[in-house]
Amino acid sequence: MRGQTNPVLGSLVVLIVLAALTGGCGTHSRPATTLIVTPPPPPTATPKPLTWDDLALTPPMGWNSYNHFNCNISESLIRETADAMVASGMRDAGYQYLNIDDCWMAAERNADGSLPPDPKKFPSGMKALADYVHAKGLKLGIYLDRGTETCGHFPGSYGYEIQDANTLASWEIDYLKYDNCNPAPGSSLVTDYINMSNALKATGRPIVFSMCSWGFPGSWVSSQKIAHLWRTTSDIKDTWDSIMSIMDANSVPATFAGPGHWNDPDMLEVGNGGMTDTEYRAHFTMWALMAAPLIAGNDLRNMSQATIDILSAPEVIAINQDPLGRQGMLVGNIQGTKKPEVWSKILSGNNVQAVALLNRSDQTADISVRWADLGLPDGPATVRDLWLRSDLGVFPSGYTASVPSHGVVLIRVAPVKSNLPTVTPAP
Repeated sequence: MRGQTNPVLGSLVVLIVLAALTGGCGTHSRPATTLIVTPPPPPTATPKPLTWDDLALTPPMGWNSYNHFNCNISESLIRETADAMVASGMRDAGYQYLNIDDCWMAAERNADGSLPPDPKKFPSGMKALADYVHAKGLKLGIYLDRGTETCGHFPGSYGYEIQDANTLASWEIDYLKYDNCNPAPGSSLVTDYINMSNALKATGRPIVFSMCSWGFPGSWVSSQKIAHLWRTTSDIKDTWDSIMSIMDANSVPATFAGPGHWNDPDMLEVGNGGMTDTEYRAHFTMWALMAAPLIAGNDLRNMSQATIDILSAPEVIAINQDPLGRQGMLVGNIQGTKKPEVWSKILSGNNVQAVALLNRSDQTADISVRWADLGLPDGPATVRDLWLRSDLGVFPSGYTASVPSHGVVLIRVAPVKSNLPTVTPAP
């Protein structure tokens, strides 16, 4: 009957189809066919978006335009510097941030209050520049000021904090240096920096916040998570006396440094020509030991090999980037003077310390450190020279090195047998 299915015939069709697929029975059956099923690929994990607390867990590393170029900046300079950071190997050594300092903006705000870049210096605009820098595997930083004018007398951000923060986020800026010039009458440093901190957080974009406050602002910046780093000193100069003075000042608030919140003794002068390579090596060593941000300030497009070697020294950078985040501190004065000094930085894991033997005098000096001075247990310890990248051997109770004038020896000390607990970063 039409419109109805014979159940017996249907069962036979099913059996015939199954037999064809499996080969059936008998001497003329087809070989069995193996059905290979490829499982779908596992779902790709979506990276967790960065938040304020994820930033600067180790001291930021990068470059800033001010020390060498001051206001003589341009889009082409930043692009060329990005190229040089890659070609020189500095990006691969850990340098990430390419930071534009003062004088990038137009002389006046737009009618709607927005802050445009100088059209002659940055004709393509900041978003296009950020795209170029990001394509190089780098991040772009920029400069604003908490006052009514920047130090270079361009528009300040006082009263425009929310608008300026949103502008930076729209440009995909990754780092903000916020200066301290020309504060508004009656304004408060604390309030002004908190206002910009809150404005940056509200954008939802992870932007490292660097307070250029010209002196340690107080424990509130760390306890309230206001900034990721803050200036502890006045501006650096390319002289030995300036380096030593700033180092001393930065050591005072050492206990406030740690992952996500760093004391900032200002940018590096390495390679700018005012000091010897020996002095620059000491400068870089002490910034690394103090867990300071390593922000180069030279012309990356024209570097000597000695400058590249200093800025890219892998084992010195590793001390700076140690995840425990302890700031190195002065251990003691040798021979009763402040000329030769011993500084140490506790490192994570394996009860090791980095030790700098710093010669501030005008003559070569033998500088010694005893393991007892470092709080290490009695007994032998291995010593590695981090500039020479060479193991020096096992020493029973201490180490002595001949250190040139204005020079440093940086060693890693690890007890052969230690009763100290392993030091690990805080969660």
